[in-house]
Amino acid sequence: MIVSGVGGGGGGSGTELWRLPDVPTNASTNIDWYIQQAQEAEEALFDFVFATDSQYVEPTFTQHHLNRLEPLSMLAAVATHTRHIGLAATVSTSYSEPFDVARRFASLDLISGGRAAWNIVTSYDTGTAGNFSRTGHGDYPDRYRRGSEAVKVVQGLWNSYEDGAFATSKSADSYLDPEKIHRLDHRGEFFAVTGPLNVQRSRQGQPVLIQAGTSEDGRELNAQVADVIFSFARSVEWAADFANDVRRRAQLHGRNPDDLIFIPALSVRIRETDEEARAAETATLAKRSVLRRLDRLRRQYPQVDFDQLELDAPLPEFGSKAAVSAVEELYEEAYRNGWTLRQLLDASAYHHAHFVGSPVTVADEIEAWYGSGAVDGFNIFAGEPEDFAAFRTLVVPILQARGIYRTEYEGDTLRQVLEIPVPVNSHTLDAIGSGTA
Repeated sequence: MIVSGVGGGGGGSGTELWRLPDVPTNASTNIDWYIQQAQEAEEALFDFVFATDSQYVEPTFTQHHLNRLEPLSMLAAVATHTRHIGLAATVSTSYSEPFDVARRFASLDLISGGRAAWNIVTSYDTGTAGNFSRTGHGDYPDRYRRGSEAVKVVQGLWNSYEDGAFATSKSADSYLDPEKIHRLDHRGEFFAVTGPLNVQRSRQGQPVLIQAGTSEDGRELNAQVADVIFSFARSVEWAADFANDVRRRAQLHGRNPDDLIFIPALSVRIRETDEEARAAETATLAKRSVLRRLDRLRRQYPQVDFDQLELDAPLPEFGSKAAVSAVEELYEEAYRNGWTLRQLLDASAYHHAHFVGSPVTVADEIEAWYGSGAVDGFNIFAGEPEDFAAFRTLVVPILQARGIYRTEYEGDTLRQVLEIPVPVNSHTLDAIGSGTA
């Protein structure tokens, strides 16, 4: 079955969405709006809602970046108003301590009954360093080495207590079985963490791990730890090559490659007919100013002086890497094909799959990608409430009728819904091996 997430939140990622009559002006800080969106996604049987995050802003950023709720706090509130849908929060390994990350996600996992997921990022906004008493952001390899170590520390902390560590009956001899609590005693390049964590495992064992990385370092981190792999695939061919590469790497790390789930980003523009959808798309793009799109590109290439470039002249060699690999790949395509800066800005409006058309047309595109085996589903970023509503109420029933989208939830925890294994506590495995379990 197709795996489906819904990304974004609040007022969305567009610059003018807050003006729409059916979007609260304060959507990005309105918990009732987040709860409503999650409940609507749950009614449509989505696997999870996906909360993005950043810790640095400038005046030119969109509404949802400028003023929004912290993801884990927001999702804890959403958890009490939903029953089945997964709750995925973005937290950076570059600006967080593993013990704090482990505790917060373990708490959300218990609050939600085993529906938490951690979207692992290493942060690309260089300005973030100034908010954390740092003089520099850290180069790309260092951030990924730190990220890899952070995830391993967090996973170790999640195994602090074996199942059955705490009393479930008033007649028990003691509250804690001291044989089932374990220190971590980690000493690494970036972290020194003693443990144990003071939160037990949930019904799903550990929160689901999501990671988006298409660079060499990102692919390796995907292969080592990710359960769900997010990407910005612009073609089904690219998506297939990417998935095959990460599966190969995962097998080299001793993992079952069939356990990995691949869901690229997808934005949609849906109207009753293809012609109406294309007209709506043209009108939306016309509202996005060149300056706004240029500001987004500056964040990806802070070393490039875009004020010296002409909009309608061929792109020069940038001579530096973008903060996000998908944007760098788009630039390389533009440079190879002799695009102008204006053409690059137009294309960068969607550096991922983008389907425009009637409900049947969009369903056909989704089925074609899914049927190719290149993807397991999509993380939907519906730009306007109208598009999200059309996807839920019109596209989903078409996919259900074709037998490729669920008609009911298959379990209560996110791992059950995604049909991925529960991680066995490493200390339990050791006890079984020694015959003491």
